[in-house]
Amino acid sequence: MNQRRAGLHSLVKMNHANICEITAIKNGETVYEDTWHGFAPTDALNVMSVTKSVVSLLIGIAIDRGLIDGVEQNVLDFFPDYVVRRGERTIQQVRIKHLLTMTAPYKYRSEPWTKICTSPDWTRAALDILGGRNGITGEFKYSTLGVQILSGILTSTSGMSVVEFANRYLFEPLGVPRHCNASVHDREEQYEYLMSKAPQGDVWMADPKGVNTAGWGVCLSARDMARIGQMCLQNGSFEGRQIVSSEWVSTMTEPRIACDQRFGSMSYGYLWWIIDGKSPTYAAVGDGGNVIYVNPDTNVAVAVAATFKPRVFDRIQFIQEHIETLLADVGDD
Repeated sequence: MNQRRAGLHSLVKMNHANICEITAIKNGETVYEDTWHGFAPTDALNVMSVTKSVVSLLIGIAIDRGLIDGVEQNVLDFFPDYVVRRGERTIQQVRIKHLLTMTAPYKYRSEPWTKICTSPDWTRAALDILGGRNGITGEFKYSTLGVQILSGILTSTSGMSVVEFANRYLFEPLGVPRHCNASVHDREEQYEYLMSKAPQGDVWMADPKGVNTAGWGVCLSARDMARIGQMCLQNGSFEGRQIVSSEWVSTMTEPRIACDQRFGSMSYGYLWWIIDGKSPTYAAVGDGGNVIYVNPDTNVAVAVAATFKPRVFDRIQFIQEHIETLLADVGDD
């Protein structure tokens, strides 16, 4: 086993050079953990779009606690002061479920990063791009900026910042360190936050109003992410405490949208990816190959934390071929 672990360490070093940490839990026990590039298992990195899946869990917790009626609730219910532009009708039909499934309609051809991320209020700026003449078509349109509206919803319903809500109801119950807002002041600092090759600390990117990002920007270690995966494996419970309802975990990971080859022919649930139709395996996936991988069939949760690298599409395959294989004979006593 030690020889196989050493072989995996070398394989990552040679062929997956942006990986910094891997943690794997099987049958409730941490059975594999390794690091590269001088990182410690507890060092947090910006895990990119894994943030979306964390926000999905927070939406579930808010529903469990009665702060949100459910996914059928209209988005504009949470923003009574928002002034809808003349002639814009589609936005009034958008529901939370459309944001969660990436079927919300938007008025752009490509995501307006500069417009949103230089505005004083990213949630309101995201509302401004929501809607359009085509109505709600059910078409899958992956939007990192659009889901910012979910952070606005969490903030308005809880009376807390998203990071405070996460600390109280998700992170602390899992033993994940308390997080605080990351403060950046210009585009250059935002870019550095995205591209950093160093540990970031236990922080979460926030806009100038202190509203945390929903599509990217939470910093977690592989150990943190593995605990989130283990909680999902246990139907929302962790060390005897129900963090999020089992109903939400089941609903969140139900295949709802079949995606094409651009998205690895996976299906999409509520901001979580469902790997294929052959098993109930699902994952949170972020740019650079950041992953929370959950396989109920083998009772395994695997987390990979990595620095940004473009066009990393093979990380799920890497986990299945190398990590799952390594763990096949571990922890089955």
